[in-house]
Amino acid sequence: MSHSQQSQASEIFEDLFVLELANNHQGCLERGLRIVTDFSRIVRFNNVKAAIKLQFRDVEAFIHKEFRERTDIRYIRRTLDSRLSKAEYARLTTAIRRAGCIPMATPFDEVSVDLCVELGVEIIKIASSDINDWVLIEKIASTKCPVIASTGGSSLKDVDDLVKFFNRRGIPLAINHCVSLYPSENHEIELNQVDFLRRRYPHNVIGFSTHEHRDWQTSIAIAYAKGARTFERHIDIATDGSPVAAYCSLPHQIDQWFRAHRRVVEMCGAPGTQKRIPPSQEIAYLNALVRGVYARRDLRQGHALGDEDVYLAIPLQKGQISCRELMRGELLLCDVTADGAILIDMIDSPYADNEQLKALIYQRGL
Repeated sequence: MSHSQQSQASEIFEDLFVLELANNHQGCLERGLRIVTDFSRIVRFNNVKAAIKLQFRDVEAFIHKEFRERTDIRYIRRTLDSRLSKAEYARLTTAIRRAGCIPMATPFDEVSVDLCVELGVEIIKIASSDINDWVLIEKIASTKCPVIASTGGSSLKDVDDLVKFFNRRGIPLAINHCVSLYPSENHEIELNQVDFLRRRYPHNVIGFSTHEHRDWQTSIAIAYAKGARTFERHIDIATDGSPVAAYCSLPHQIDQWFRAHRRVVEMCGAPGTQKRIPPSQEIAYLNALVRGVYARRDLRQGHALGDEDVYLAIPLQKGQISCRELMRGELLLCDVTADGAILIDMIDSPYADNEQLKALIYQRGL
């Protein structure tokens, strides 16, 4: 796949928001469905492209049988408490699709990759913890699905190897700058890494997966301005007494996050690959400040203009040459009285033969 074809295939990542169901919605199907409902309404209201992401684990195989009863190991306890059946995952995936969002999942083992395919998951995520789990990565690549990988805690070699692996297979890959600290503080977010990733992997979409405090909005503005184009955040709801982690955003905070993104897109404007075209209002404002060329004294036809013959002053009048066109040495085609405006039709100069420029000169000024 050429870089051009790869860029087209990667369009699915452009301006994509990924909403991660935190802690696998505590392993409660009804809570998961409620989260999908509440957040998909925010997505529709803001008219954005969003994926809601689940976490898939084949729990029985994922945890060694001799450790399943250990309550002192946090991640084992949480994995067991948040497990869902295949049927429950299917209901959640269907609900996400019917709500108008993209079903997405992070599989943590090979069996879960097969479940992604079975349920029609459209984008697969590689978690930071699995960025060099090549057994899992090769299984994910076999699906040919678009992939987003987070780079929290990774080495440069980890990311280089991953990018080469997917690019050689023509599989769309987005790379998220990510800090795996929960919640991340200002001094830990390292947004300049977006610059680094863009320069190092110019043919891949770069994103920002954040674990900052739930109501922060500044970082998405900075990340977008630096070139990040896909954004991921954990989400949750405050119901049934379950605590909401400091890095999990509530529905109204995701609404504010979307609005912050929309503001920064407006402020950044068109792609920075070419000079912008100023609006006519801006041109008119600046033209009002341009000085026109006036005769310092009476001047006769055939006289060649010199510095001592003219002065510059506002206002600029329609048809009058300005400081921008004054070249010195122009020959007068008619007499001009002192303090009179020197018009483009009164002089013999290269500008006088440029009809487009003449039209512009007659449109501007008073």
